[in-house]
Amino acid sequence: MTATSYDILVAGGTGVDTIVRVPELRIPAGDSVFVPPVRDYVGHTGNGVALGAHALGMTTKFVDFLGDDVQGQQILAAYAAAGLDFSHVVTPHGTPRGVNLVDAQGRRFSFFDGRHPADLRLPRDFYLPYLERARHVHLAITGVTKDMYADVHRLGIPSSTDLHDWDGTNPHHRAYALASDYVFLSAAAIHDRLDEVLRSILAQGRARLVVATDGAAGCHVLERGEEKPRHFPAVRPERPVVDTNGAGDAFVTAFLHALSQGGSVEECVLAGSVSGAFACGAAGTHTEFIDLPGLRAACARASAL
Repeated sequence: MTATSYDILVAGGTGVDTIVRVPELRIPAGDSVFVPPVRDYVGHTGNGVALGAHALGMTTKFVDFLGDDVQGQQILAAYAAAGLDFSHVVTPHGTPRGVNLVDAQGRRFSFFDGRHPADLRLPRDFYLPYLERARHVHLAITGVTKDMYADVHRLGIPSSTDLHDWDGTNPHHRAYALASDYVFLSAAAIHDRLDEVLRSILAQGRARLVVATDGAAGCHVLERGEEKPRHFPAVRPERPVVDTNGAGDAFVTAFLHALSQGGSVEECVLAGSVSGAFACGAAGTHTEFIDLPGLRAACARASAL
Protein backbone atom coordinates (compact mmCIF):
# COMPACT_ATOMS: atom_id res chain seq x y z
CA MET A 1 0.00 0.00 0.00
CA THR A 2 1.42 3.39 -1.03
CA ALA A 3 1.94 5.89 1.78
CA THR A 4 -0.19 9.01 1.65
CA SER A 5 1.39 12.14 0.21
CA TYR A 6 0.47 15.40 1.88
CA ASP A 7 -0.21 18.68 0.14
CA ILE A 8 0.73 20.34 3.42
CA LEU A 9 2.20 19.26 6.73
CA VAL A 10 1.40 21.64 9.59
CA ALA A 11 3.72 21.29 12.58
CA GLY A 12 2.96 22.73 16.00
CA GLY A 13 0.39 25.17 17.23
CA THR A 14 -2.71 23.52 18.64
CA GLY A 15 -4.41 24.36 21.92
CA VAL A 16 -7.60 25.61 23.50
CA ASP A 17 -8.73 29.24 23.54
CA THR A 18 -11.09 30.62 26.16
CA ILE A 19 -13.02 33.51 24.61
CA VAL A 20 -14.28 36.29 26.86
CA ARG A 21 -16.48 38.87 25.14
CA VAL A 22 -16.08 42.33 26.66
CA PRO A 23 -17.44 45.80 25.79
CA GLU A 24 -13.94 47.14 25.15
CA LEU A 25 -10.32 46.08 25.55
CA ARG A 26 -9.63 47.68 28.89
CA ILE A 27 -10.03 46.80 32.56
CA PRO A 28 -13.26 48.44 33.82
CA ALA A 29 -13.66 50.07 37.22
CA GLY A 30 -14.41 47.79 40.15
CA ASP A 31 -13.38 44.18 40.58
CA SER A 32 -15.88 42.28 38.41
CA VAL A 33 -18.17 42.66 35.42
CA PHE A 34 -20.87 40.52 33.81
CA VAL A 35 -20.01 39.19 30.36
CA PRO A 36 -21.71 36.87 27.84
CA PRO A 37 -21.05 33.14 28.32
CA VAL A 38 -17.35 32.31 28.39
CA ARG A 39 -16.59 29.48 25.95
CA ASP A 40 -13.66 27.22 25.12
CA TYR A 41 -12.69 26.62 21.50
CA VAL A 42 -10.06 24.42 19.88
CA GLY A 43 -7.69 26.98 18.46
CA HIS A 44 -4.16 28.38 18.08
CA THR A 45 -2.26 29.07 14.91
CA GLY A 46 -1.40 25.59 13.62
CA ASN A 47 -4.97 24.48 14.25
CA GLY A 48 -6.28 27.30 12.06
CA VAL A 49 -3.92 26.57 9.18
CA ALA A 50 -4.50 22.80 9.32
CA LEU A 51 -8.30 22.95 9.52
CA GLY A 52 -8.41 25.73 6.92
CA ALA A 53 -6.30 23.73 4.48
CA HIS A 54 -8.44 20.66 5.12
CA ALA A 55 -11.59 22.67 4.38
CA LEU A 56 -10.09 23.82 1.07
CA GLY A 57 -9.53 20.22 0.01
CA MET A 58 -5.80 19.99 0.61
CA THR A 59 -4.50 16.64 1.84
CA THR A 60 -3.40 17.81 5.26
CA LYS A 61 -1.33 16.29 8.05
CA PHE A 62 -1.07 18.00 11.44
CA VAL A 63 1.43 17.07 14.18
CA ASP A 64 2.06 18.49 17.63
CA PHE A 65 2.36 17.81 21.34
CA LEU A 66 -0.76 17.35 23.47
CA GLY A 67 -1.29 16.93 27.17
CA ASP A 68 -3.16 13.98 28.65
CA ASP A 69 -5.81 16.36 29.93
CA VAL A 70 -9.33 17.63 29.30
CA GLN A 71 -8.12 20.10 26.69
CA GLY A 72 -6.22 17.39 24.84
CA GLN A 73 -9.33 15.22 24.73
CA GLN A 74 -11.35 18.17 23.42
CA ILE A 75 -8.85 18.65 20.60
CA LEU A 76 -8.78 14.96 19.64
CA ALA A 77 -12.58 14.81 19.55
CA ALA A 78 -12.77 17.93 17.39
CA TYR A 79 -10.25 16.60 14.86
CA ALA A 80 -11.94 13.22 14.70
CA ALA A 81 -15.26 14.94 13.98
CA ALA A 82 -13.67 17.12 11.28
CA GLY A 83 -11.81 14.21 9.69
CA LEU A 84 -8.45 15.95 10.13
CA ASP A 85 -5.41 13.66 10.04
CA PHE A 86 -3.67 14.48 13.32
CA SER A 87 -0.87 12.74 15.22
CA HIS A 88 0.63 13.80 18.51
CA VAL A 89 3.19 13.14 21.20
CA VAL A 90 1.98 13.26 24.80
CA THR A 91 3.73 15.82 27.00
CA PRO A 92 3.50 16.03 30.80
CA HIS A 93 3.43 19.83 30.50
CA GLY A 94 -0.17 19.75 29.29
CA THR A 95 -2.06 21.25 26.38
CA PRO A 96 -1.37 24.95 25.67
CA ARG A 97 -4.16 27.39 26.46
CA GLY A 98 -5.00 30.98 25.66
CA VAL A 99 -7.50 33.48 27.04
CA ASN A 100 -8.70 35.95 24.42
CA LEU A 101 -10.64 39.12 25.17
CA VAL A 102 -12.86 40.12 22.24
CA ASP A 103 -14.52 43.54 22.12
CA ALA A 104 -17.77 44.68 20.49
CA GLN A 105 -15.96 45.42 17.20
CA GLY A 106 -14.43 41.94 17.07
CA ARG A 107 -10.93 43.08 18.01
CA ARG A 108 -9.04 40.78 20.33
CA PHE A 109 -6.23 40.66 22.85
CA SER A 110 -4.75 37.25 23.61
CA PHE A 111 -3.06 35.87 26.73
CA PHE A 112 -1.09 32.75 25.73
CA ASP A 113 0.20 30.52 28.52
CA GLY A 114 3.30 29.27 26.67
CA ARG A 115 3.59 26.23 28.93
CA HIS A 116 6.01 24.27 26.73
CA PRO A 117 9.61 24.45 28.04
CA ALA A 118 11.96 26.40 25.78
CA ASP A 119 13.92 23.25 24.87
CA LEU A 120 10.92 21.02 24.07
CA ARG A 121 11.14 19.68 20.49
CA LEU A 122 9.07 17.28 18.39
CA PRO A 123 11.09 14.05 18.18
CA ARG A 124 12.78 13.51 14.82
CA ASP A 125 11.66 9.88 14.55
CA PHE A 126 8.09 11.09 15.06
CA TYR A 127 7.89 13.92 12.49
CA LEU A 128 10.32 12.70 9.80
CA PRO A 129 8.07 10.03 8.18
CA TYR A 130 5.39 12.70 7.69
CA LEU A 131 7.82 15.36 6.51
CA GLU A 132 9.28 13.05 3.88
CA ARG A 133 5.82 12.75 2.28
CA ALA A 134 4.95 16.46 2.33
CA ARG A 135 4.93 18.86 -0.62
CA HIS A 136 4.94 21.85 1.71
CA VAL A 137 5.46 22.33 5.46
CA HIS A 138 4.10 25.12 7.62
CA LEU A 139 5.86 25.50 10.96
CA ALA A 140 4.24 27.24 13.92
CA ILE A 141 6.62 29.39 15.97
CA THR A 142 5.87 27.55 19.21
CA GLY A 143 9.48 26.39 19.53
CA VAL A 144 8.75 22.66 19.36
CA THR A 145 9.29 22.79 15.57
CA LYS A 146 12.57 24.73 15.50
CA ASP A 147 14.84 21.72 14.96
CA MET A 148 12.84 20.52 11.95
CA TYR A 149 14.42 23.03 9.59
CA ALA A 150 17.59 20.98 9.03
CA ASP A 151 15.49 18.15 7.57
CA VAL A 152 13.18 20.56 5.73
CA HIS A 153 16.17 22.09 3.93
CA ARG A 154 17.88 18.74 3.35
CA LEU A 155 14.75 17.38 1.69
CA GLY A 156 14.20 20.57 -0.34
CA ILE A 157 10.61 21.00 0.88
CA PRO A 158 9.18 24.55 0.60
CA SER A 159 8.35 25.94 4.02
CA SER A 160 6.32 28.75 5.55
CA THR A 161 5.81 30.29 8.96
CA ASP A 162 3.73 33.00 10.61
CA LEU A 163 5.60 35.35 12.97
CA HIS A 164 2.37 37.00 14.19
CA ASP A 165 3.03 40.35 15.92
CA TRP A 166 6.84 40.10 15.77
CA ASP A 167 8.65 43.26 16.80
CA GLY A 168 11.37 42.77 14.20
CA THR A 169 14.08 41.98 16.74
CA ASN A 170 13.03 39.05 18.98
CA PRO A 171 15.57 36.29 18.15
CA HIS A 172 13.07 33.46 18.63
CA HIS A 173 10.90 34.75 15.78
CA ARG A 174 13.92 35.74 13.70
CA ALA A 175 15.15 32.13 13.59
CA TYR A 176 11.89 31.11 11.91
CA ALA A 177 11.89 34.17 9.65
CA LEU A 178 15.34 33.45 8.24
CA ALA A 179 14.80 29.68 7.77
CA SER A 180 11.45 29.78 5.89
CA ASP A 181 10.70 30.25 2.19
CA TYR A 182 7.41 32.10 2.75
CA VAL A 183 7.11 34.37 5.76
CA PHE A 184 3.92 35.89 7.14
CA LEU A 185 3.63 38.38 9.98
CA SER A 186 1.41 41.12 11.32
CA ALA A 187 2.37 44.72 10.64
CA ALA A 188 0.98 45.76 14.05
CA ALA A 189 4.32 46.12 15.86
CA ILE A 190 6.49 47.31 12.95
CA HIS A 191 4.50 50.05 11.21
CA ASP A 192 7.30 52.60 11.58
CA ARG A 193 9.91 50.06 10.37
CA LEU A 194 7.88 48.02 7.88
CA ASP A 195 10.22 48.35 4.88
CA GLU A 196 13.31 47.83 7.02
CA VAL A 197 12.03 44.67 8.70
CA LEU A 198 10.72 43.06 5.53
CA ARG A 199 13.95 43.82 3.65
CA SER A 200 16.03 42.36 6.50
CA ILE A 201 14.17 39.05 6.29
CA LEU A 202 14.97 38.72 2.61
CA ALA A 203 18.54 39.98 2.93
CA GLN A 204 19.51 37.70 5.81
CA GLY A 205 17.34 34.66 5.12
CA ARG A 206 16.09 32.41 2.35
CA ALA A 207 12.55 33.75 1.93
CA ARG A 208 11.11 34.14 -1.55
CA LEU A 209 8.57 36.64 -0.26
CA VAL A 210 7.33 38.19 2.95
CA VAL A 211 3.71 39.19 3.65
CA ALA A 212 2.82 41.64 6.42
CA THR A 213 -0.92 41.62 7.07
CA ASP A 214 -2.38 44.89 8.32
CA GLY A 215 -6.00 44.22 9.30
CA ALA A 216 -8.53 46.47 7.63
CA ALA A 217 -5.67 48.27 5.85
CA GLY A 218 -4.87 45.16 3.77
CA CYS A 219 -1.35 43.77 3.49
CA HIS A 220 2.17 44.53 2.29
CA VAL A 221 4.17 42.09 0.16
CA LEU A 222 7.89 42.18 -0.55
CA GLU A 223 9.26 39.69 -3.07
CA ARG A 224 12.91 38.82 -3.48
CA GLY A 225 14.42 41.14 -6.07
CA GLU A 226 12.01 44.00 -5.38
CA GLU A 227 13.08 47.22 -3.66
CA LYS A 228 9.87 48.18 -1.83
CA PRO A 229 6.86 46.29 -0.52
CA ARG A 230 3.66 46.45 -2.54
CA HIS A 231 0.49 47.39 -0.73
CA PHE A 232 -2.74 45.50 -1.38
CA PRO A 233 -6.04 46.83 0.04
CA ALA A 234 -8.29 44.60 2.12
CA VAL A 235 -11.44 43.18 0.61
CA ARG A 236 -14.74 44.30 2.06
CA PRO A 237 -16.16 41.64 4.43
CA GLU A 238 -19.36 40.13 3.07
CA ARG A 239 -20.84 39.64 6.54
CA PRO A 240 -20.60 41.59 9.80
CA VAL A 241 -17.30 41.42 11.68
CA VAL A 242 -17.89 39.74 15.05
CA ASP A 243 -14.50 38.24 15.96
CA THR A 244 -11.03 38.64 14.42
CA ASN A 245 -9.64 35.54 16.13
CA GLY A 246 -8.17 33.31 13.41
CA ALA A 247 -8.31 35.86 10.58
CA GLY A 248 -4.54 35.80 10.10
CA ASP A 249 -4.46 32.00 10.00
CA ALA A 250 -7.27 32.01 7.44
CA PHE A 251 -5.30 34.47 5.30
CA VAL A 252 -2.19 32.25 5.43
CA THR A 253 -4.14 29.12 4.55
CA ALA A 254 -5.87 30.49 1.46
CA PHE A 255 -2.67 32.22 0.31
CA LEU A 256 -0.79 28.90 0.51
CA HIS A 257 -3.62 27.08 -1.26
CA ALA A 258 -3.55 29.56 -4.14
CA LEU A 259 0.25 29.29 -4.23
CA SER A 260 0.01 25.49 -4.48
CA GLN A 261 -2.23 25.96 -7.52
CA GLY A 262 0.34 28.13 -9.26
CA GLY A 263 -1.40 31.41 -8.47
CA SER A 264 0.29 34.76 -8.93
CA VAL A 265 1.08 36.93 -5.91
CA GLU A 266 -2.02 39.00 -6.71
CA GLU A 267 -4.20 35.87 -6.79
CA CYS A 268 -2.68 34.55 -3.57
CA VAL A 269 -3.25 37.85 -1.78
CA LEU A 270 -6.85 38.04 -2.98
CA ALA A 271 -7.55 34.50 -1.77
CA GLY A 272 -5.94 35.23 1.57
CA SER A 273 -7.84 38.48 2.00
CA VAL A 274 -11.19 36.88 1.18
CA SER A 275 -10.53 33.98 3.56
CA GLY A 276 -9.43 36.30 6.36
CA ALA A 277 -12.52 38.47 5.94
CA PHE A 278 -14.73 35.38 6.00
CA ALA A 279 -13.17 34.23 9.28
CA CYS A 280 -14.07 37.54 10.93
CA GLY A 281 -17.76 36.76 10.47
CA ALA A 282 -17.75 33.79 12.87
CA ALA A 283 -17.57 33.99 16.66
CA GLY A 284 -14.81 32.12 18.47
CA THR A 285 -11.50 30.81 17.23
CA HIS A 286 -11.53 28.78 14.02
CA THR A 287 -15.19 27.82 14.24
CA GLU A 288 -16.00 28.24 10.56
CA PHE A 289 -13.81 27.79 7.48
CA ILE A 290 -14.41 28.82 3.91
CA ASP A 291 -14.50 25.92 1.45
CA LEU A 292 -13.08 25.94 -2.07
CA PRO A 293 -16.32 26.75 -3.96
CA GLY A 294 -17.02 29.52 -1.44
CA LEU A 295 -13.51 30.91 -1.79
CA ARG A 296 -13.64 30.94 -5.59
CA ALA A 297 -17.05 32.59 -5.64
CA ALA A 298 -16.07 35.24 -3.09
CA CYS A 299 -12.81 35.96 -4.96
CA ALA A 300 -14.79 36.44 -8.17
CA ARG A 301 -17.17 38.87 -6.44
CA ALA A 302 -14.28 40.81 -4.90
CA SER A 303 -12.51 41.05 -8.26
CA ALA A 304 -15.66 42.44 -9.88
CA LEU A 305 -15.87 45.42 -7.48
